[in-house]
Amino acid sequence: MEQPFLTRRIYGLETEFGVICHTLGHRRLSADEAARHLFKDVVAWGRSSNVFLANGSRIYLDVGSHPEYATAECDDIDELIAHDRAGERIFHELAQRADHRLREEGIEGELFLFKNNTDSHGNSYGCHENYLIGRTRELAPITAFLVPFLVSRQLICGAGKVAPNGEFRVSQRADHMWDGVSSATTRMRPMINTRDEPHADPGRFRRLHVIIGDSNMSETSTWLKIGSTELILRLFESGTALRNLALENPTRAVRDLARDPFGRTEVVLATGRTITGLELQQVYLGAALDLVERTGEPGPRLRAVLDLWQRVLTALEAQDTTPLETHVDWAIKRRLLQRYADRHSLPWSDPRIQQLDLAYHDIAPGRGLFSLLEDRGAVSRVTDEDTVERARTEPPQTTRARLRGAFVSAAQAVGVDYSVDWTTLKVNEPPPRAWRAPDVLPSAGAADDLYVPVMCKDPFAATDERVDRLLELLARSGSRDG
Repeated sequence: MEQPFLTRRIYGLETEFGVICHTLGHRRLSADEAARHLFKDVVAWGRSSNVFLANGSRIYLDVGSHPEYATAECDDIDELIAHDRAGERIFHELAQRADHRLREEGIEGELFLFKNNTDSHGNSYGCHENYLIGRTRELAPITAFLVPFLVSRQLICGAGKVAPNGEFRVSQRADHMWDGVSSATTRMRPMINTRDEPHADPGRFRRLHVIIGDSNMSETSTWLKIGSTELILRLFESGTALRNLALENPTRAVRDLARDPFGRTEVVLATGRTITGLELQQVYLGAALDLVERTGEPGPRLRAVLDLWQRVLTALEAQDTTPLETHVDWAIKRRLLQRYADRHSLPWSDPRIQQLDLAYHDIAPGRGLFSLLEDRGAVSRVTDEDTVERARTEPPQTTRARLRGAFVSAAQAVGVDYSVDWTTLKVNEPPPRAWRAPDVLPSAGAADDLYVPVMCKDPFAATDERVDRLLELLARSGSRDG
């Protein structure tokens, strides 16, 4: 019999970055050219712009010349935040190398990477959240339960955006949502993508793919985004029933709520009655608090998420953003921009405000506006620099990412050609003469064992005898070569 809710869950974040290159005395490089310069080192050692790293993560060049970082599988929200921040550091280092290479080519240029969701041409790129759920759960009831929450969630973790007309919105992604639930990702971008790619045993698991969220600079905003969604999943898995909150038009609702930071705007439910965005959040929060009271779940970190969630909604109800201005991206940004506009007597439609809005998302330490606030201790953190630095090179030790990271490190150490994806580890050369079933431990001492692909279908499994054997064979191969 299935548990009321998972005691462990796998989380992942996929972040697409905006990239531009400023040059002096040289033609401006296109986004495609800038991205290709950024990935030159990656292609040089990985022979591809789509590679897995020793920390278990994946970096690649996505459609539209967007560099993308997909974190390794994490079963702890704090660790997920560290690996998300590690992605920023990894791409910043690649940008510094690209700048040096440009100078060697006689081009005075500098690459800028932005962790945001819209460009000056009105295009949107995403931050996708992944939550592992059981295959026995039907997807439609889960998505129906989640959509009203996700539509209103922007109030507690939106990244904030100044529209060209000077109007402030709490979310960057809201205006680019065209459906509640769909298998599409671009043309009719939904809030939840239903494409069935579990990256795990398809008989046991699903991957819930949420693509409505903003890319957050604030660690506590990301923490609240993931943690509150985890609590809502636990609500569903526990069988909690909420009154009918289905929205008449989710895409209209998400746009309307983005224009009201305090959540007072009313949206229409499928029943015909109306409810404010703040009230929607309060219903979900109240149910989560009740679940904790009844079950004693969850642990201390999710209880801390609940406490922050409650404090954010209390501040919104009081229409006082002061308590939010160290935690919530849109409130941090709004205060920063307001002070600048007041100091220089500028309307919010002034191009300088737009520039500051973008500069907030510059990932370069010591240059981006959010980074400067962080350096001064003006915003809260979940991690510290030592933890982020460790996440740059070390995979999570309690999930499948540990196996992948160890394999990548071992294969690179001995210089063999290899292939990796979320579930498969494989040494490519020379081609095996006989293929064995991937789920069978290779026979000890067989010459071809090194070239048998290993399938790792359980994302919770941090140990595997087959991988241990593969690592041993790689080590022997390196010793022989030496």
